[in-house]
Order: sequence, then C-alpha cells, then structure tokens
Amino acid sequence: MIKQYLSYALGAFGHDAFYATLNTYFAIFVTSALFVGKGSAAEAGIVTTMVVVIRLIEIAFDPMIGGMVDNTDTKMGKFKPWLLAGAIVSSVGLILMFSSLFGLADSNTSIYFLVFGIVFVIMDIFYSFKDISFWSMLPALSVDTKVRNKFGTVGRFGSTLGSQGVIIVVTPLVIYFSQQFSGTHGSTQTRAGWLGFATVIGLVSLLGALATFFGTKEQKSLIRENTERTRFRDVFKVIGENDQLMWLGLSYLLFALSYVVTNSLLIYYFRYVIGNAAAYSVIGVVTAILGIVSVPLFPIIVSKITRRGVYVGGICMMLVGYILFNFAGDSTIMMYIADAIFFFPYPMIFLAALMTITDSVEYGQWKNGTRNESVTLSVRPLIDKLAGAFSTGIVVIAAVHAGMTGNAKPSDITAHGMFIFHSFIFYMPMILLVVAALIYQFKVTLSEKRHAEIVKKLESKLETEKVEEEAEEKADSTN
Repeated sequence: MIKQYLSYALGAFGHDAFYATLNTYFAIFVTSALFVGKGSAAEAGIVTTMVVVIRLIEIAFDPMIGGMVDNTDTKMGKFKPWLLAGAIVSSVGLILMFSSLFGLADSNTSIYFLVFGIVFVIMDIFYSFKDISFWSMLPALSVDTKVRNKFGTVGRFGSTLGSQGVIIVVTPLVIYFSQQFSGTHGSTQTRAGWLGFATVIGLVSLLGALATFFGTKEQKSLIRENTERTRFRDVFKVIGENDQLMWLGLSYLLFALSYVVTNSLLIYYFRYVIGNAAAYSVIGVVTAILGIVSVPLFPIIVSKITRRGVYVGGICMMLVGYILFNFAGDSTIMMYIADAIFFFPYPMIFLAALMTITDSVEYGQWKNGTRNESVTLSVRPLIDKLAGAFSTGIVVIAAVHAGMTGNAKPSDITAHGMFIFHSFIFYMPMILLVVAALIYQFKVTLSEKRHAEIVKKLESKLETEKVEEEAEEKADSTN
C-alpha cells in the first residue's frame, strides 16, 4: 500500500503544480511578457476574458466528462486511460499557452486569438478529464473509509507541496531560462523564461500522472461491479437524486466561495489598508508551512472527532480568524496571526468534504441502485471552478466600489469605501461560512458510521443476488 500512497501523492503533486501555474502565473505572463508596448493592455484583456468565459462554459460539461469516464471499460481500468491522455494533452497545451504561438502574438494578433482559443479549449477539456479521473480514483482504490482517508490525505499533502512549490521555483526558473535562451541577466519578463518554466511544470505534471498510472491499482469488488452505463442525459439526474451529495455540494460551495474571496482580496488589504504590499508575500510562506503541518493531522483528528467535527469545528476556527482580521487594523503582525488561524483548518475541511463526496458514491448506489464514481466526484472540481468564477467577479466589484484601482493610495480610500471593502472581504464570507456549517451540521447525515453500514448492506444485497443468479443458472443448465 505504501507504493500506492506514494504514487497517488506524486500524481497530486504534479496535478496541483499545473493548476497553480495555470490559474496564478498565466495572467502574469500575459501582462508582463506576451504583450508589450502600445495596445498591450487591451490585448491582455481579450486573452484573460476568453479564459474566464471558456472556463465558465466548460463547467457545465464536467458531469458529462464524469459520465464518459464512468462508461470507460478497458484493461487499464476506467480512470487510467483518461488520466494519461489528459496529462499528455494538457501538458502540451500549457507549454503552448506560455508561448507566442509561433510568433502569431507579434505578427497577427487576430489569428493568435483564434488559435489561442482553440488551444485553450482543448487544453481545458483534457485537464478536466485528468482532474476528474484522478480524484475519481478515490472510491475505486478502496471502499474502506479509513483507507480512503489515507489516500485523500496523501493526495492533499502532495497537492499542497505542488501548489506551494510553484511559488518557490517560479522566479528562479524564469530567470534561469531567460539567461540561457535570451542572454538577459536577472530579468523575469522574457518569453523564453516563462516558456522554460511552463515546460518544466508540464513535465512535472506528466511524470506525476505516470507515477499514479503505474503505481496504483483499482480494487475489484462486487460493489464496484454493480455499475451500469451512464447516459449523458442522466448525468445531472444522478447528481440531483443524491440528496447527500447535493447538500454537501451546497455547503462546500459556500465554504469555497468565502475562502477564495477573502484569500483573493488579502493582497488589496496589505496594499490599501496596511500600506505595505510587499508584506503580503509572507502570507505565502505562512500558508505553505501550515499546509504541510495541517494535512498530515487530518487522519488523527478525524479519528477522534469525525468528519463532522473537522468540518464544522474547522469553520468555527476560521470564524475566529475572521474576528481577528476585523481587529487587525493596520497591524501586519496581527494580520499574519489572523491568517494563520484562518488558513490552518482549510486543508482539513477540504479533505472532510472530499471524503464525504467520495462516500456519497456508495450512498447513491444504495439509494438509486446504480454506481456512478466519476459523475459523483466531478461535483468537487465543478464547485471549485464555480467558486473561482464567482470570486473573480466579486473581487473586481469590491475593488472598484471601494476605490482600490489604478494608482490609488491608501490615503485615497474613504471611510465608505473601506466599509464596502470590509463587507466583501470579511462580513459576507463570515455569513457564508456560518450557513455552510449549519447545512453540514443539520442536512449532511452521511457519517463514517452510516457509510460503513451502507457498504455492509450493499455487499450483503449483492452477494445474495449473485448466489440467486448462480442458482438460477445452475437450474437452467440441469433442465
């Protein structure tokens, strides 16, 4: 099992290194290196708008992608073909995105926009296949909740190292490749530097996927054999009929939205409230260390207080962080302390939600008679994308209405503008978190104990059906 845990962690490492590169550093590449000179702002705006619109549209296709994965039946299993294909195509797509597309960005921007749109759509679709197939493997690796917790924990640990590792290596890699291929010294703005960086991350993502491909094994069982093909027209029905998945999904959406909005607006706080934007970088160091500490604690804590205790208790701890945020004022130290308390439970709450979604596979099978692994697990990336899309709009609205745009200085922000900003960064997310906790506490009844009972009922039912079928076949053969 150690080999499987390590292989899954390596896959998560590469997967989230890719995710962080795409969602954080592509915009920096576009605005700082791809388009320069007159008209560069408008051209960068077109590219980023295309990315947002395409990703919003693509969200609706995630459950269908999950259905395609569920309907896959090969000697390699249902997940590995999509994991490998998704890793190869998305890695190539990432490298192309961090380039000028063979000079089109300079020679013909109209053609560049067209080609970029095609490349991004293909890349994003195959990334979704990889994302869904990777995390959908959890219910296939084991039906035992404790084993699933371990796989989820090592996966989240690997993803934390991957996403935070990108923050550490991005500048050194861009500088190194800039010097090697452009002859510049110390610049982080060259296309060659960013292309080299993207190539390294693409390779890391592919190698991580290969580790998972060769190092993990789907578990064979009667429960997993009880699977029917999912029609595309039924994928949303599968999700809608699983009440535990729906309630958990609603709670997790509110939780994710509150976290992403606050996290995205923190840099504005350091710039316009504290007046020291450079101090924000320490937040990355703090969260990286806390993430590495927090994730391995999950199996220990969840064994003592259950997932419900982790989820609801973790939200209560985040609310304490919000209270400290509100009293921080312009104190950098207080902001660091508040952010540490705010962030520490986040990875564990994520894991509690992921494990509950994973267990809802058997719940849906027990309730509706069919097993849908990938369709069910596609809900998590769908919610993350939805929260990310909503937060982008909320962040822009907050910045504009608070007056935190352009060359504005901290002294330019009015009391009314500061109230609006605090409402978006602290007050609204706090309300969302409270509602998320209440929904989980009173509506999500799929505990570890109940899941174990459901698994036993499924195994007993399927074993009985198998014995009856064998008896019928034997009777037919004798007649």
